[in-house]
Amino acid sequence: MIAIGCDHGGLELKNAIVEHIKSRGIEVNDLGIYENKSVDYPDIALPVCNQVREGKAEKAILVCGTGIGMSIAANKLSGIRAAVCTDHFSTKYTRLHNNTNVLCLGGRVIGPGLALELVDLFLDTPFEGGRHQTRIDKIAALER
Repeated sequence: MIAIGCDHGGLELKNAIVEHIKSRGIEVNDLGIYENKSVDYPDIALPVCNQVREGKAEKAILVCGTGIGMSIAANKLSGIRAAVCTDHFSTKYTRLHNNTNVLCLGGRVIGPGLALELVDLFLDTPFEGGRHQTRIDKIAALER
């Protein structure tokens, strides 16, 4: 299951992503927002990331205007490794090397065509482990 949420800057893109993920036969927990009204991105990042932290979701996607605010908020939470991605290479390697569990996208930065390709890459790319796990362990130690 994939958890997803957005603020007002990412509503349209979030809705497109939800439909795309569902079309792949993957369950989605859409934690909002559902109408175009102003909301503070940390208020969305917390419940979405908690789905990952509690093992209710395998991964999560957060969408705001740039993806940056959501990423900052998400990375304050223990166990979350969030990355803002705008290209194929970064999206692939953030999964391979960083084992990111939250993809942050900017609804005002990238269009839906590219965003859906990045979502697929994020969902389908495995973590390599090995020497990269040692680095992930060091990140976890920073959280403690």
